[in-house]
Amino acid sequence: MKKSKFALFLALTVAMAGAWAKLPAPSEEAQAMAAEAKVKAAETAKAEGEQLGKAQDRVAQKYIGEQKAKGVIVKPTPIAPPAPAVVAPVPAAVPAPAPVAAPTPAAAAKK
Repeated sequence: MKKSKFALFLALTVAMAGAWAKLPAPSEEAQAMAAEAKVKAAETAKAEGEQLGKAQDRVAQKYIGEQKAKGVIVKPTPIAPPAPAVVAPVPAAVPAPAPVAAPTPAAAAKK
């Protein structure tokens, strides 16, 4: 039984050797296409975000209108824009404690 487990482990290790191989660097053309795709994806994400915000505003206005028709006053919760990222200051180097001087023989003799 142990031999078959070892053989299976060895076979899987050899099979996975290809996964550890380093891929060649992409060509300049491939890099340009990737950069172009990245820009296009960013533009699409921005447009989708704007559309989502408009849709949420429409839903909120409809809800407020329905509640107003029922006589309920709805005050939307104001949402503050996200705060800019705060960079934590790097702590100053903590000074090492001063070494304690060993008692001198004269001080010990006075006792």
